[in-house]
Amino acid sequence: MLSLPSVPRRVRTAVGALLLLAALTALVVLPRSDRGTAARQDGAPTRITDGDIPWPGEGQAAVTLEGSGRVLTHGAQRPVPIASLAKVMTAYVVLTGHPLRPGEEGPRIEVDRQAAHEAGVGGESTVVVTPGDRRTERELLHLLLLPSANNIARLLARWDAGSEEAFVRKMQRAAHDLGMRDTTYTDAGGIEPTTTSTAADQLKLAREAMRLPVLRDIVSTREATVPGVGRVANSNTLLGTSGVVGLKTGSTTPAGGNLLWAAKTDGTHLLLGAVLHQRAHTTPAEGLTAALEASRALIDGLRARPRSTGSKG
Repeated sequence: MLSLPSVPRRVRTAVGALLLLAALTALVVLPRSDRGTAARQDGAPTRITDGDIPWPGEGQAAVTLEGSGRVLTHGAQRPVPIASLAKVMTAYVVLTGHPLRPGEEGPRIEVDRQAAHEAGVGGESTVVVTPGDRRTERELLHLLLLPSANNIARLLARWDAGSEEAFVRKMQRAAHDLGMRDTTYTDAGGIEPTTTSTAADQLKLAREAMRLPVLRDIVSTREATVPGVGRVANSNTLLGTSGVVGLKTGSTTPAGGNLLWAAKTDGTHLLLGAVLHQRAHTTPAEGLTAALEASRALIDGLRARPRSTGSKG
């Protein structure tokens, strides 16, 4: 057993981060990593077993450690409905076209009659807004990403591109530019089951999204007060636990539960992961609960690796 009682804490933290980086890099990257499947990387056999990573028991998942250059996947990486994970791309496209500096509110955007009419219609996730009100870009991004309001997703799309259809084309171009070859966007909010992606593709977006300071700040917020709307809570209930600092939930009956997440390690690196298609075709609430539970187990298992690896001599 290796003990490091005299090593400064900052050195132990750096060692822990490096060990986690090595652990993830050493594991094989597979288009489909079924448990117990042997593979070869750099001429050395590697075996993925139940003890390596606590993958979800269903659906698909992918994880990466920022800076490692490796993406580990589990389950068949086939496009599936992603529900409100689509809103991460909506926010990314809006902020790419209308960037905000930290602390900046951005331009005021008028709430149109369509956005007000859509509130509470069709069983979607929406927020009540008043036509004619002028909300800042940042305020609308809070409503988009915390309570996951579909009417706000469509409002932002119309403001940015003139129509939701034109905005969706921008989303698709952005996906292509990010190398998301297995992703199709057909709406700005993700309510349509034809908006599909894979866990591996969603990590490509997560990497870029978390590089935007304003988006990173918003998705780490547990709740916020938006004038004219009131207090809104983040649907990602893992925030503040297990090192989680983002990113976005998504759930519908066809999609099941989905979570695109970001979590801090004990060091300076950021763990990113996507868990998709949990308890699909049940209820959105059941699916989301399953996605949150599966993600917590995955995050805790990965964050424990540096400690368990570092304790062996």
